[in-house]
Amino acid sequence: MTKSKLLIIGMVFPEPNSSGAGTRMLQLIRLFQEQGYHITFASAASDSEFMFDLTTIKVEKINIKLNDSIFDEFVRKLNPDIVLFDRFVTEEQFGWRITENCPDAIRILETVDLHTLRLARQKNSKENTDFKNQDLYSETAKREIACILRCDLSLIISEAEMDFLTTTFQINPTLFYYLPFLVRKIDENVISNWKKFEDRKDFIFIGNFLHEPNWDCVQYINLTIWPVLRKKLPDAKMLIYGAYPSAKVLQLHKPQENFFIMGRAENAFEVVENARVVLAPIRFGAGSKTKLLEAMQCGTPSVTTYVGAEAMHGKLKWNGVITDQANEIIEAANTLYMVKNLWDDAQQSGIAIVNERFEKSLFEVLFAEKISAVKENLRAHREQNFIGEILKHHTLSSTKYLSRWIEEKNRK
Repeated sequence: MTKSKLLIIGMVFPEPNSSGAGTRMLQLIRLFQEQGYHITFASAASDSEFMFDLTTIKVEKINIKLNDSIFDEFVRKLNPDIVLFDRFVTEEQFGWRITENCPDAIRILETVDLHTLRLARQKNSKENTDFKNQDLYSETAKREIACILRCDLSLIISEAEMDFLTTTFQINPTLFYYLPFLVRKIDENVISNWKKFEDRKDFIFIGNFLHEPNWDCVQYINLTIWPVLRKKLPDAKMLIYGAYPSAKVLQLHKPQENFFIMGRAENAFEVVENARVVLAPIRFGAGSKTKLLEAMQCGTPSVTTYVGAEAMHGKLKWNGVITDQANEIIEAANTLYMVKNLWDDAQQSGIAIVNERFEKSLFEVLFAEKISAVKENLRAHREQNFIGEILKHHTLSSTKYLSRWIEEKNRK
C-alpha cells in the first residue's frame, strides 16, 4: 500500500532547541508520521548551524528557491496529498504554485501564532496604549486572514486566537482547528526525577532573541523587575537563556548584579529543571508560550502576565502567579522563591494543566479524524468556502505573474 505524502514548506528548517516554533514543527511531523505519512520538508531558507537533522527521523529534506519554476517540476513529481505551509508567508510565496500544480492537495496552514494579534499588541506596548479590537485591522491582518481563507484548514495553537478569528474576523470555524502543543503525560515516574524545592536555585528566563516579545521581556526584567527583586534575594541569580543573542543583548550581562546572559541552552529542560522559578513577565505576544509549558514539564513554577498565560490553563489554577503589575510581579517572584508550600502547590497546578490540556493522546485521534473528513469531502469543503476560492483565483492571476517576472529578471 502506497503511503500518503505530506509536503511541509518551512519558513526555516526547524530548530527545536532554539525556538518554540521548531519544537512545534517536530511535534506535527511526528503526529503525521504516526498517521502513516511519508514526509518531505522543503525550505528556501539556508541551512543553519542548529537545525534539526530531519533525516534521523526519516524525513526527506529538500532545499528550494523562491521564484524558481524548478519547484513546479519538483512538486508535480512529488504529488503530495497534503501541503502544510509553515506560517502565512510561505503560503504567499508558494501557494499559487501548489494551486496550479497540485490542485487536489489539501492545503494546511500552520499559523504558529497569529501574527496579526502579536504585532497589534506589540504596537500597543511600544505606544503605551490599550488594546482594542480595531487595532487588529492591519495590513498584516489582510494578508494573514486571506491566507487562512485560501487554505483548507489552519492549525491554531490558542483558544484565544480561535475566538479572535470567529468573533472579530467572522471566519467560518470549519476552516481552522485547535491543536495546542502536544506533550507526554506527567506521571509519577517523571515527577520522581524532578529536583526538590531545596535542591533548586535562581530565576530563569528562556527564549529566542530573534523573537521581539522575548527581547522586550528581558529588557523589562533587567530595568524594572530585577533591580528591586535582587535586593530582596541578594543570593539569587537571574539567568537569561536564548538563541541568537545580539551585541545589545550581551551588553546586559552583569555578573556583579547577578544578572547573567547565558546564551543558547543546549538542553532547555536541563536548565529549567535546575531553576526554582521561571520569571517571564511577557508584555505582548500571541499563541501559547513554549517556555511556560516547559516550566510545567520540568516541575518549575512560573510568574508571568495575562498575555503570557493566555489560553494555556483554561479554568485551572496557574502554575504559579499571573499579574501585569511590576510590584506584584516582584512580590510574587519573591514569595514563590521563598515559600516551599506555595511552590509545591504551584508545581501541582502545572501537572494538572499539562495532563488535562496538552497531553498528546487527548488530540491525536481527533486530529486524524479531522484530516480524513476534509480529505473525503474536499470538494464540498471548498465550495462552502467560496471566498477562499475567489482569493486563490486572484492570487494565481497576480502573484503568479509577479513571481514569473522576478524569475526572468534573475536570469539576466
